[in-house]
Amino acid sequence: MLEVKKPKSWLKSVSAFANGLGGSLFFGIDNDGIARGLDDVQHVCEAISTKIRDYMDPLPEVEMIPHDMDGLHILQLKVDAGHYTPYYYVGDVQRIAFVRVGDESLPATAEHMVRLVLKGSNKTFDSLHTDYNAEDYSFTILANAFKDRTKQEWDKKYLLSFGLVTGAKNLTNAGALFADDCPLWQSRLYCTRWDGKEKGDAINDAEFTGNVLMLLREVMNFVKSNTKKGWEKLPDGRKNKSEYAERAVLEAMVNHFIHRDYTVMGGEVHLDIYDDRLSVTSPGGMYNGMLIQDLDIADVSSERRNPILANVMAQLDYMEKRGSGLTRICNETKALDGYRDELKPVFKSTPTQFQTIIFASPPPMSETMTEMCRRRKLLSVSRKY
Repeated sequence: MLEVKKPKSWLKSVSAFANGLGGSLFFGIDNDGIARGLDDVQHVCEAISTKIRDYMDPLPEVEMIPHDMDGLHILQLKVDAGHYTPYYYVGDVQRIAFVRVGDESLPATAEHMVRLVLKGSNKTFDSLHTDYNAEDYSFTILANAFKDRTKQEWDKKYLLSFGLVTGAKNLTNAGALFADDCPLWQSRLYCTRWDGKEKGDAINDAEFTGNVLMLLREVMNFVKSNTKKGWEKLPDGRKNKSEYAERAVLEAMVNHFIHRDYTVMGGEVHLDIYDDRLSVTSPGGMYNGMLIQDLDIADVSSERRNPILANVMAQLDYMEKRGSGLTRICNETKALDGYRDELKPVFKSTPTQFQTIIFASPPPMSETMTEMCRRRKLLSVSRKY
């Protein structure tokens, strides 16, 4: 039943739905999903409208839809995803914005509030202006990458046209991420090579902070140094073959650096390499709030949390603008020798993080390069004696 005297009990869900993907509340159905019906649907509609006007700011877009279920009157309160977030519950000397976490409507955290304010003002984190003077920062890493990957000369005017600096010569957050001495300390990367198939003892680890292109370079070097290579015997020698498709790993890392949530000040990108897989995890779920595991990756839209960052990466030919990154990861992995269907990459997301798992394809020979080197060392020792 509609709790008229306790409007917060249900208006918090109206707030959460408006702040997220939208949703519906049903009146006349109990907690076990059994229809009980409403005696006066019209009165309930009027009471809901009054409470929303009195206790919600701004007013969300809602629709009240009556239904008949086995002769009983049910009312659906449909709440649309809002464009002017955050939507607050205002009452009891409180002003609280709620968000949906699982099947609960909970008060928004400080990080949630930052995202809601950005969404409501039609802004993104990477477009926000900073107090950093562009004249105090250099962009040598970006300029060299641009020249190397596009075969064109870098022009300083690109900083403005790409959205990395403002007309007042200050850096945007995107500009700060591409500056040689990136001042955003949440631009971090943790890399770990674990001994075995689970987290336990670390064989190797490294931590990097700074320019996003530098992070991309370092993570690729870490992967190359901490994964095995098999080899295929050829008539005139041998051909090295990797456990992972380099382009698939690169695409995964670019995706995580571009789409991660930089408003999470204590967050960073994590790369974990195990004996049978590598995993990349970053703060921030899907930008539209959906779960990637519930979607067909071939139909995933190219909505971007950081469009300026994504555009610069596209200009550098690190990614395409069609939103086909996940499909490319799968296709590049599938092209490896030894690939099987059970080795298909896995993508997982929650409201607070995104994870990519790429499984190692078995080397084409029973003996890997590491094993071969170990055997040669043992043979060398045995010959001495």
